[in-house]
Amino acid sequence: MRIMWLLARRDLGQAWRSAGLWLPVAFLLLVASLYPFAVGPDAPLLRRTGGGMLWIAALLASLLPVDRLVTPDRDSGVLDQIALRGIGEEMIVLARLIAHWLGFGPPLMIATLPAAALLKLDAEAIILLEAGLLIGTPALAALGLLVATLTAGLRSSGALAGLLALPLAVPLLIFGAGTLSDGSGAAFKFLGAASLLLVAVTPFAGGAAIRAGRE
Repeated sequence: MRIMWLLARRDLGQAWRSAGLWLPVAFLLLVASLYPFAVGPDAPLLRRTGGGMLWIAALLASLLPVDRLVTPDRDSGVLDQIALRGIGEEMIVLARLIAHWLGFGPPLMIATLPAAALLKLDAEAIILLEAGLLIGTPALAALGLLVATLTAGLRSSGALAGLLALPLAVPLLIFGAGTLSDGSGAAFKFLGAASLLLVAVTPFAGGAAIRAGRE
């Protein structure tokens, strides 16, 4: 457990030094700022569509750092050095997943508050949006990391990872946007189930992908 947190702290520190933590936040705020110019200043329309648009922006923002999640350490031999110390690939991927979520999940949720204000969302919609992002952002982080491990070492891996992740993220987008209007709570349950599944599968599938790439 101590080794996992040391690896996560290292990955988080690297993301901080490379300014990768602020890129998803800046992207989300930029999209929220431009959206009213595209649809007009109609407040009811912004309230009706703004929540779903923020979910799309959060999904795309989660894919921005995928090219630096695995490929740089793989190419520089860092992953091999960690493996030589007897640390399993699953532990490496789990630590990287924790660091990736901490690096973009909470900052993105904080940035959602001013973004929601720009889109005229009311307090109830903001609460539902934040609750959905709290449940869904671990799944977005896991999905981004999973496709990063699968495409590491390939040419144009960043673009390829985005193309792979977007179709797989459609259920998350449907359930996440559904939490804003579903009074029964079923969307939250489906979103939570999908998030748990992705978080549970990613360390094993990602670790296997790293081993396969090394061989």
